[in-house]
Amino acid sequence: MVQGLIIGIGATIVFDLWNLLLNRFFGIPLPNWAMVGRWFRHIFRGQFLHEDIARAEPVAHERVWGWAFHYAVGASFGLATVVLGGPGWTSSPTLLPAMAIGLGTVLLGWFVLAPGMGAGIAARLRPNAVHIRGLNLLAHTVFGLAMYGLARLIS
Repeated sequence: MVQGLIIGIGATIVFDLWNLLLNRFFGIPLPNWAMVGRWFRHIFRGQFLHEDIARAEPVAHERVWGWAFHYAVGASFGLATVVLGGPGWTSSPTLLPAMAIGLGTVLLGWFVLAPGMGAGIAARLRPNAVHIRGLNLLAHTVFGLAMYGLARLIS
């Protein structure tokens, strides 16, 4: 289980570094984890869906909550990869479980996070929805590859 947490957190760090590279070299905006934190905290107030999360009532420490949620989700996907890979996967990792989880995570973003924050399913309500989807697929591919690479590194 510890290896799963290390894999998930490490891959989340790689995911964030990827976003920094895209921002630095291509001007792609960085994810706004404060809005994710706002959405996450509003769930505890009984509101899952928002018309526009930016217009929702701010919550204390929303950026911290967003980053914590981001890393907790990454860690849980590392654990899920270890479970999916089965006994012995961490000692002899294969690409398929890491990529299945890595790409599967984009579906949660498209069908849970984006609608919850007011962007619609797969960001369909955003004017640049196709661009957002492409970046999502690319970043989550990087996440899956990072999980695999880290599993190989620590095996």
